[in-house]
Amino acid sequence: MAALKRISKPSSASFSNIARCLNFYSSSAAAAAEINPYFQTHNFARKDPKDRNVQWVFLGCPGVGKGTYASRLSKFLGVPHIATGDLVREELASSGPPLSTGLSEIVNQGKLVSDEIIFNLLSKRLEAGEAKGESGFILDGFPRTVKQAVTLEGVIDIDLVVNLKLREDVLLEKCLGRRMCSQCGGNFNVASINAKGENGHPGISMAPLLPPPHCMSKLITRADDTEEVVKERLRIYNEKSQPVEDFYRSQEKLLEFGLPGGIPESWPKLLEALNLDEYEEKQSAAA
Repeated sequence: MAALKRISKPSSASFSNIARCLNFYSSSAAAAAEINPYFQTHNFARKDPKDRNVQWVFLGCPGVGKGTYASRLSKFLGVPHIATGDLVREELASSGPPLSTGLSEIVNQGKLVSDEIIFNLLSKRLEAGEAKGESGFILDGFPRTVKQAVTLEGVIDIDLVVNLKLREDVLLEKCLGRRMCSQCGGNFNVASINAKGENGHPGISMAPLLPPPHCMSKLITRADDTEEVVKERLRIYNEKSQPVEDFYRSQEKLLEFGLPGGIPESWPKLLEALNLDEYEEKQSAAA
């Protein structure tokens, strides 16, 4: 991938067009193949990459760290981080009725939320971003099926898909160690991981990501972070979502990145893989 350059913001109209298309999809349950004709009739103009901010997707098993690294890159590049899992949890916590009865049960069982609900929530988020003048995005947790990926491609050009990889035994340990502060909503991890090397691969060590002292007594475990639910989520991911990797691989948009360890080891390696390490040095020099 060529070295990334800072790019100017496009017209915010592109976000509203995307949102309208997603609303169209969710309200009519249109097949993915019908998305492109819809845009042709509505004169949707795709933006050249040099005229907008990055439009990236983060893939990977539940608990691999998509949110952690997507959030860091979001701040690093100045683009919004949109996590569909957060959108679902925000919907569940909202004062109004959820988009679907039984949504809480679906989430707590580790099952996939329907396309209609996801597209509806994503549409609302994009419209809110347009109102704030946002440009570009890093999507986290979407698409999770080939159908969703095909639909998304009919809506917008994705520049790059980063596929984070981690051993399943480490993933399970990470998920079971996740904690959230009930007061500030911060995400932490109490697991201290030291996995031995196997099959010629080096061992993996990850230090816990502990909260500040004022959050320590307020830590809670998410309802869907039990061993049974995590294993079910991993099973569903392997069954439904891994074909998405093949979809983007065939388009030569997929970047595979095996996490070598925790954040201190993985972050600089990820920047290097994205050709952003030189950009980081320039930012540091200018600071």
